[in-house]
Amino acid sequence: MSDQHAADEPTARQVGDFLERRREQIAQRWADATLFRTVFTVSRDEAVEAGRAVVDALSEVARAGRLEDVTATGFDQVRDQLGRMSASLSRTGYSPAHIANEVAGLRRPALELLRGEFTDPSGPEVTESLLALTVLLDTLRLVVMETALSAGEELISRQRQQLLEVATPVIKLWEGTVAVPLIGTLDSARSQVVMESLLEAIVDQRARYAILDITGVSTVDSLVAQHLMKTVAAARLMGAECIVSGIRPAIAQTIVHLGIDLGSVLTRASLADALAYALGQQGIQVTPSADAGVSAR
Repeated sequence: MSDQHAADEPTARQVGDFLERRREQIAQRWADATLFRTVFTVSRDEAVEAGRAVVDALSEVARAGRLEDVTATGFDQVRDQLGRMSASLSRTGYSPAHIANEVAGLRRPALELLRGEFTDPSGPEVTESLLALTVLLDTLRLVVMETALSAGEELISRQRQQLLEVATPVIKLWEGTVAVPLIGTLDSARSQVVMESLLEAIVDQRARYAILDITGVSTVDSLVAQHLMKTVAAARLMGAECIVSGIRPAIAQTIVHLGIDLGSVLTRASLADALAYALGQQGIQVTPSADAGVSAR
């Protein structure tokens, strides 16, 4: 530890003691700050309690002499709470920078209370204590920004997963027959969702036939073909026959040009053809009807 840090330790401990003594006053003032008021809109008591928890964390960090350490143990106690607050503010449209500015607003009431602890507000001890508290609150600001960014990344990840699941629905076409209509780009992440969703549907619906319709897939390359092959193989292991439909002429030419072997995969030109095959395998014949167009009997 450097001499400068050693010299700062008594001041840091004094700041920690001050935070413990003035815990209630600081929490009461912070409860009226925008940061807390925006999140805790139902009960002011909740805002005060949250303020107490943050003050306790700051006191512990100060007494440990780790004023500039965002990884200090004391912050662990309130990191989850700060995360919930940051997530709540993010949902209301606050950016991480805006949230950081709200945290900066907590500095003034705390510094005013600390200044009132001294009879001579112009003494060097006052300056050192005010500087130490300012550094500590700036560290809190960094912790909040870090937590807000992490919460934002988690939210984006959850939303992306939800969009993937919505974009790959599994449809029950007939008793024992399910289909997954694929639209857009098929990458590794989405392919995994397709496989998991299809296998779950095979089990839930006790499906004997599963149709992967790629009519809406814009391009097929070797990676997409590999994903399709893996899904077909997984479906077979679950006891279902998998049919790939919607292979347009352009995609067929691309597959041949790339030298991709789909010889072991059952294919049909359209979803209707694939469904007709699955029904036929179950002894159901589909014939044109003068009135309804298509009927099953």
